[in-house]
Amino acid sequence: MQAIHAQHLPSAAAHNFDPAITLIRMPDLEAITGLARPTVYKRLKDDPTFPRPVPLSNSKSRGSPVGFVLAEVQAWVRQRIALRGEAA
Repeated sequence: MQAIHAQHLPSAAAHNFDPAITLIRMPDLEAITGLARPTVYKRLKDDPTFPRPVPLSNSKSRGSPVGFVLAEVQAWVRQRIALRGEAA
């Protein structure tokens, strides 16, 4: 995975980089969360805390493109890290 950093964005975008409005695709989601694609789909079905996908087209068909809000993914990972000491 290529990390998403402001320095990799065009100069104008680098100054306005905001994880709250940055969408990432499935390969980046997998890399950030450490989850495989089938596990991501299971989480989407069973885990209400998992970040919800954002449709990238008007199509409702299976396989239509989606993205995930980077800030929501980062918050979910932080929550998982925070919970690791509690699950004893």
